[in-house]
Amino acid sequence: MRIAILLILTAQAAAAQPALSGSEFDKYTRGKTLFYGFQGTVYGVERYLPNRRVIWSFLDGRCKEGVWYEQGEQICFIYEDRIDPQCWVFTETGGGLIAQFEGNPDMTELYEAEDIDEEMVCLGPDVGV
Repeated sequence: MRIAILLILTAQAAAAQPALSGSEFDKYTRGKTLFYGFQGTVYGVERYLPNRRVIWSFLDGRCKEGVWYEQGEQICFIYEDRIDPQCWVFTETGGGLIAQFEGNPDMTELYEAEDIDEEMVCLGPDVGV
């Protein structure tokens, strides 16, 4: 219940905040590893590296390298396993970042999760016998 209330308040606060520019997004994220929540559960984690490089995982041990770029008000990501960009509008609230897929309120909205006492784990590639 507490998480649901927090997420509702965070979403309302995000609606009033302007979208982060590419330089603002880079300043906030560079060198960090951020966990994101969706509908009250942990959704995934992303590590932000220099030169707009990232590593994403759905917390399943499989990590995908990628890059991000600014396109209008959106921050778009391209990952090694898909060439179509995944674009988000990021806003900053007192509780962290909120990412709205393609800036569309009817689409997925992710929230920067509080410290969940987990690490980003990337397992090696699958090796056949």
